Amino acid sequence: MDQRVWLSVLLAAGLLCLSLAPVSQAEDLVEDTLSDDVDVEDELDLDVAGVDDEEEELDGDMQNEGPPAPKTPPTPKVTYKAPEPMGEHFFAEAFDRGTLEGWVQSSAKKEDADEDIAKYDGKWAVEEMKDSKLPGDKGLVLKSRAKHHAISAQMLRPFTFDTKSLILQYEVNFQSGIDCGGAYVKLLTQTPDLDLDHFVDKTPYTIMFGPDKCGEDYKLHFIFRHQNPKTGEYEEKHAKKPDVDLRTYYTDKKTHLYTLVVNPDNTFEVLVDQTVVNSGSLLTDMTPPVNPTAEIEDPDDHKPEDWDERPKIQDPAAVKPDDWDEDAPAQIADEDAVKPDGWLDDEPEYIGDPDAVKPEDWDEDMDGEWEAPQIPNPVCETAPGCGAWKRPMIDNPNYKGKWKAPMIDNPNYQGVWKPRKIPNPAFFEDLHPFRMSAFSAVGLELWSMTSDIFFDNFFITDDRNTADRWAADGWGLKKAAEGAAEPGLATQMLNAAEERPWLWVVYVLTVALPLVLIIVFCCTGKKKSAATPAADYKKTDEPQPDVKEEEEEEEEEKAEEAEKSSPATEKSDGEESPAEKEDDDEEEEEEDAEKEATAEEKLEDDVLRRSPRNRKVRKD
Repeated sequence: MDQRVWLSVLLAAGLLCLSLAPVSQAEDLVEDTLSDDVDVEDELDLDVAGVDDEEEELDGDMQNEGPPAPKTPPTPKVTYKAPEPMGEHFFAEAFDRGTLEGWVQSSAKKEDADEDIAKYDGKWAVEEMKDSKLPGDKGLVLKSRAKHHAISAQMLRPFTFDTKSLILQYEVNFQSGIDCGGAYVKLLTQTPDLDLDHFVDKTPYTIMFGPDKCGEDYKLHFIFRHQNPKTGEYEEKHAKKPDVDLRTYYTDKKTHLYTLVVNPDNTFEVLVDQTVVNSGSLLTDMTPPVNPTAEIEDPDDHKPEDWDERPKIQDPAAVKPDDWDEDAPAQIADEDAVKPDGWLDDEPEYIGDPDAVKPEDWDEDMDGEWEAPQIPNPVCETAPGCGAWKRPMIDNPNYKGKWKAPMIDNPNYQGVWKPRKIPNPAFFEDLHPFRMSAFSAVGLELWSMTSDIFFDNFFITDDRNTADRWAADGWGLKKAAEGAAEPGLATQMLNAAEERPWLWVVYVLTVALPLVLIIVFCCTGKKKSAATPAADYKKTDEPQPDVKEEEEEEEEEKAEEAEKSSPATEKSDGEESPAEKEDDDEEEEEEDAEKEATAEEKLEDDVLRRSPRNRKVRKD
């Protein structure tokens, strides 16, 4: 019993250790992977300053003092290296120069806004993240809250929509979360009067893309402005909402990579962390649609006055039955009811409180005559009721209510009226909405109730492989560093328990409950009875001794011993004659012979009975 208990305890402890072991192994794996990545010159820059000096000192020591004691190699320190654009691109900005060189902060005022908040005076800065895992990695940070922000930069050259795809990507980290505000980017349309110093919300743009959130509405915008080929006017086209839950990207305080891909075949993809969260066609998945309908309702068409839209009408031939009584009440007094015995007709149901006292400041001129508050009559507590007895009301079996004629199909029904369709005078068909207006600048025009929004690694290109390399050099390194710095499962559980102490109960139950179940199932089985030793025999094909036969043999041996001892006792009392002794010896020899014959027969029967040939087939 004690051994089983100890084995159960050791088993439970082993299970707990095994559950925590993968966490530590995963952390070691991340560290090993990160260390392996550090050795690649193209990916990372190792901070191994001072290693050469140490080698020189070691060489000098070896000459003077002989071979030195072996030292543990220093752990390489990972430092950030700015991504370098490789391949065709139109704009690349990593902010690792530490300045806003090339960026223009707007000095304009927002129209249709209060004077105290109309100015774009929100602060911008280039700095590292507050909890940066890569020293040296800087980005553009929105520093003010409850203010308008506007900043923009010219591209290397304008992007023209022709035969190649557009790939736009950049990183965002909501360091302090986000209450209400946006982090979207605008691709400003190339126009002769584009002035970045006066960049405002009404500055023409070609595409607006990025996250936006207010309240519990989590959005990921993709909007493009489409020009009507007939009128020349621009109209915003909004992509359908993503089907995935975007909440995590706004609340986990991690750096996320937002990517927009627009292809010449009019398809688009929206990706977060290189995972597609939305996709579709510019022709069918935008609201309002790019192409208007070919027909519209005639605005000059009006419904005729005699148009009958009623599918059912009252039967004009129906007549109210003569016995229909519309004046009969819905309920009547129950004539079969009888007043209960003991009903106190003269006692009121409520009386004035005899213990109540008129307040001293009661003014009868102002407050009126004072009356004691009403309380239930104590006399009525033991009686069926007090006051005037009334018969209870019951439903009137003769009640039919207001008579109405039954409804029948309307023979004059003409259906629901709709105005007639006419050709849409504004109809056009643009089968290539991808051919949008060229853009030449990138801008951020935002309002936010939360500060410290981090932007980094803006990139615009027409080659998917070039964009992937830029993402791997920038966001990929951030992801690896953030993953290595994340606490293990055990640490996360302890931190969560510190914030919510009730989790300790859950932890105890998850460990103690399996342990108790193991002890119950392993240590509380039925004990084997000592009276059934036959159950201990192993089930084999070899013949096994029968317990009953052994017991019978033991009884026979005891009887023989008793018989042998009885002649000796008789001899001591008085000696027998030689003839009697011979008779007794012959009888004993005959009995022994019979016993031996009986034993041999039993043995043969037992062997035959236990033979595999005579064994019956067992049933499952």
